[in-house]
Amino acid sequence: MVAAGALLLFLPTYRGGGELDEVTVTDSADVQEMVCEYGIPVDRYNLKYGIVQPRQSLGSILGGHGVDTRTVHRLGEKARGVFDVRRIRSGQAYALFFSKRDSLAPPRFFVYEEDPKSYVVFDLRGDLAVSRGQNPAEWRTQTVVGQVESSLWVAMQRSGTSPLLAVTLSHIFGWTIDFFGLQKEDEFRVIYEQEYVRGQALDNFHVLAASFRASDSTYYAIPFVQDDEELYYNERGNSLEGAFLKAPLDFYRISSRFTNSRYHPVLKRYRAHHGVDYAAPAGTPVYAIGSGKVIARAYQAGGGGNYVKIRHNSTYTTTYMHLSRFAKGLKVGDMVQQKQIIGYVGSTGLSTGPHLDFRVYENGRPINPLTIKSQPKKPIAPAHRAAFGQLCDSLVKRLATLAPPSEPAGIDKDTVSAAGGQKQDIGIR
Repeated sequence: MVAAGALLLFLPTYRGGGELDEVTVTDSADVQEMVCEYGIPVDRYNLKYGIVQPRQSLGSILGGHGVDTRTVHRLGEKARGVFDVRRIRSGQAYALFFSKRDSLAPPRFFVYEEDPKSYVVFDLRGDLAVSRGQNPAEWRTQTVVGQVESSLWVAMQRSGTSPLLAVTLSHIFGWTIDFFGLQKEDEFRVIYEQEYVRGQALDNFHVLAASFRASDSTYYAIPFVQDDEELYYNERGNSLEGAFLKAPLDFYRISSRFTNSRYHPVLKRYRAHHGVDYAAPAGTPVYAIGSGKVIARAYQAGGGGNYVKIRHNSTYTTTYMHLSRFAKGLKVGDMVQQKQIIGYVGSTGLSTGPHLDFRVYENGRPINPLTIKSQPKKPIAPAHRAAFGQLCDSLVKRLATLAPPSEPAGIDKDTVSAAGGQKQDIGIR
């Protein structure tokens, strides 16, 4: 919404079911410039907001407001190449614009919100038209400091910070920190930007700086653009990205480790387990830990069930077992990229419940996936070291000044102090 001069026009944000009461936007002598909603001048219309109900469609919504079937059909044709009207989903918001001059006439505009940022405008005037638009967004700088008691996800959640920030951190530190091996009181500090639309926080983040103290070591993540690509580096200027991820999925727990003798829960006898089992809900995405070629995509009865095997280079091969299903279109011979989804956690084959059996082979010999070494990508170039050093010093100092987590009475240690929750301009972008 755009407002001019001293006038602030607040239109309702609708989150309930059904339709809201009609909102009348009146003329004002104080308005010097046009006020718009979804790019439409609102001073000419009465607005009505609603939420798409189960089994509702474009036709049923518009038909309920006097739009004839022929017009709905023509709108569907106009929408081709712009928006598939069959994709209107229950639970999404919409708005109707009615003429002030004729309140009994059908709406002049119907606006469907695909998501908080994107919307589709159906213009019911004249020859009809369909177009896309986006609500203006802003990025707010915030900080969070905390200690882990059970998991990073839980710590973020209890802080009031979106737990999906934990996923962002796992992607950044995924080559250097084993998030399945976090210990009690490991500490994280993050300066980040979060996207907002109409005051609503979205789960889109850009980390401006982060530190993680785990196992008596402190890891830093400093973003820096080099060769037109932004990557994260440690305080020494080495890239955090390595040839292999620490784990093939986000979070969840290790239920069984690499060993030469493990009691098999199905076979009821001891035998070697040359892999790591990650317990996770069925359907959890499984990633390739590194780029490579798919050399097997098959089903192993009485064993690994659905599995994928990837050859990364002349030395390393990885196998992902007990998948519920494979990634769409994945086939033998495909080249996959690091962090690309190759399948989903399941319990196929010889399995007692949903988990991923992950195995790594070095020159054909099974090795412990938790001890694999990964060479980092290229470091900061000499020509950029001075600029990076200056940026790094300022950010490391800024992280150190963030308020530590507090532990009020009645709150356990998974509570995280959101040292921000407020917009802070730290002048680093």
